[in-house]
Amino acid sequence: MGLAIHGVLRMKSRDSLVRLKSFQVNEKRRQLQQLQMMMAEFERMAKELEHQITLEEKKSGISDPNHFAYPTFAKAARQRADNLQVSIRELRVQQEAAELSLEEAEAEFAKASALEERDGGMRARA
Repeated sequence: MGLAIHGVLRMKSRDSLVRLKSFQVNEKRRQLQQLQMMMAEFERMAKELEHQITLEEKKSGISDPNHFAYPTFAKAARQRADNLQVSIRELRVQQEAAELSLEEAEAEFAKASALEERDGGMRARA
């Protein structure tokens, strides 16, 4: 009787472990998607700024940022676009780390699932 109870507790523990690992995988995926969405938004914003800079340079007839009469708006927009590019590079580093973390979480989930399946097969034979 004690062995049966021990087996049931182990199965419940494995089931909880599988649910936890599944939750962790989903959370890692969500975090990765958030990073990707932020990068896409920053890239869209940078592209829009580049377009505005080009329009401003055409309007003023000055495209050299070092020229004394270079439009102030274009200078400010260029700085914002550059800052966005820095942020995008930082997000790429975070994305790489998040991808690795997701792979690890998926491997742990697969391992926990395999153990649960093995236990299920043992129960079916018993």
